[in-house]
Amino acid sequence: MSGRYLLRRLAQVVPAVAAIVITAFVVIHVAPGDPVLALAGQHGDAAYYALIRAKFGLDRPLPEQLLVYVANVVRGDLGVSYVHGRPVVAVVLERLPATLVLMTAALIVSSIVGITLGVTAARRADRPTDLIVRIAALVGYATPSFWLAQIAALTLALGTGWFPVQGITDARQAWTGWRYAADVIHHLALPTLVLAINELALTTRLVRTGVLEALATDYVRTARAKGLPERSVVRHAFRNALLPVVTVIGGRVGMLFTGAVLVETVFAWPGLGQLLLSSIQTRDVPILLALFLLVSLAVILTNVVTDLAYVWLDPRIRYE
Repeated sequence: MSGRYLLRRLAQVVPAVAAIVITAFVVIHVAPGDPVLALAGQHGDAAYYALIRAKFGLDRPLPEQLLVYVANVVRGDLGVSYVHGRPVVAVVLERLPATLVLMTAALIVSSIVGITLGVTAARRADRPTDLIVRIAALVGYATPSFWLAQIAALTLALGTGWFPVQGITDARQAWTGWRYAADVIHHLALPTLVLAINELALTTRLVRTGVLEALATDYVRTARAKGLPERSVVRHAFRNALLPVVTVIGGRVGMLFTGAVLVETVFAWPGLGQLLLSSIQTRDVPILLALFLLVSLAVILTNVVTDLAYVWLDPRIRYE
């Protein structure tokens, strides 16, 4: 891959982010609901409402507000939260680690388990194992995360007591060191499982289809005719089938965040998902804009990393 191609791809991030910032700003501001009423309540007087609007610059025309916001974003200033009264960057950074831990754990689990099940189903195509995996993947993919989270909380948490119901740690304990890490992992297990199921099901189906197609190619038949062990044949077939899987995994970052919002709400996980939901309810516009910008950047940069992964997975691919 040439450095010129990488620079060109990174340069494309700027107009994409600019378009997202402008679109998100306009959509949020023209959406029904008044942030001043959410802040000051329904029974304030006109003078107090005017004071709040002037304080946050909401009394200016929308184009002027947009220009001011874009100029601030270019300087790295995302504004001050209406509700928290603190810089948006500080509020978001407090919640970001919890969401990153949850999303990373779910992505790792769904990728490893999904690839394993997909390869297993492909090797045993049209056998009982394949049928069971396909049915389970279909059910998992069709099951809404929010409903599954509630069922998991009722059965596996409240019903059996195997998992904590809510939170990231046990508030009754002041663990440190490895005990604190173990407590976080214990609380993380059930939200991770729920969030990973949809992604796991999709990965399983993609891997199974890709490996089956690769196993039917001429080079695989030649390898088998030469006596290459079946494990090695499947490994080579899997690598050639991996590009679509990497594409989907890289493109699911936004969907993972959407699922995280629902899962965090059910399990009271103190991440960006809960922050997004509360900000929608209180019309905290600076927080909403910052979260949309963060997720958009993550999706765009993940696509760039996916392009880089193509070259590593398939040496025949060259970018100029």
